[in-house]
Amino acid sequence: MPLTHRVVIAVFPDVDLLDVTGPAEVFALANRESAGRAGYSVRLAGPGQGPVRTSAGVRLLADTSFAEVGAGVDTLLVPGAVDMHPEGPVARIDQDVVDWIKTTAPHAQRVASVCVGAHLLAAAGLLDGKRATTHWSTAAQLAADHPQVTVDADPIFVRSGQVWTGAGISACMDLALALVAEDHGEDLALAVARQLVMYLKRQGGQSQFSVPLSRPAAGRRDIDELRLFIAEHLDADLSAAALAARMCLSERHFARVFRQETGTSPAAYVEAARVEAARRLLETTDQPLEHVAGITGLGSVETLHRAFRKQISTTPAAYRRRFRTTT
Repeated sequence: MPLTHRVVIAVFPDVDLLDVTGPAEVFALANRESAGRAGYSVRLAGPGQGPVRTSAGVRLLADTSFAEVGAGVDTLLVPGAVDMHPEGPVARIDQDVVDWIKTTAPHAQRVASVCVGAHLLAAAGLLDGKRATTHWSTAAQLAADHPQVTVDADPIFVRSGQVWTGAGISACMDLALALVAEDHGEDLALAVARQLVMYLKRQGGQSQFSVPLSRPAAGRRDIDELRLFIAEHLDADLSAAALAARMCLSERHFARVFRQETGTSPAAYVEAARVEAARRLLETTDQPLEHVAGITGLGSVETLHRAFRKQISTTPAAYRRRFRTTT
């Protein structure tokens, strides 16, 4: 029999629906893809047993009350809620939830917040002296309310020891996939990502505004297929001439069509895709820079450095020091 990994997700009035259901679906698929070996048992805890109205108006059913959770939690997941003000969204601080986190978190193996749930962790004192992220729209509020927290509004998620914080809102899926990867390895996490039809299992150090992911789907299917080919063959000849030949177009006509469909030139798109792949390798492996440059198609360490300076204003070594995800 597989060991049970007890996941408790907090729910409370006006909680963001996807922040709860997204991670729950990831854990459920991890169980399915591993034939049950992952052993995740997900339960919702709320102020009391029964229905809880989410921000979407959909009601969730809390399996148990906060008071009944007790010890033995493997993963404590805390989503958030916002109030809309004229100047923009403001993270809501529910003191009852904060008090429960203070009581429960010390007995959990790890704690993770989703989206503006980071504000609740901070209010409970769990982020003091730590680096953390949250939804970009409330990052300034988090920094102002909790100066003892190092707030980084850019990454999809941040790990500080056994405390994880995630950006919003779809980034909850990336955070949950990272938790699965930590528990059971990258292969299972990638299998789950494929089932979710996610374009890419993004790593925590990637920006909330990751360059390749920011390109909308093209109107032409052949351009979308070419983008997939680029992502899967980064070490191939991806010059404009080679890509034009693959599309059976003249180089000039191809460049015009590609820019029209993607908003950028073929060369700029390929470089951004290669840098994105290099970032993932720097985040998850200890491969030497020469190897990273080679397998991502950047060719040389010099080109790798130049591309990183241009794309994200840092060096590969500095990026690795900051965003290496394993401890």
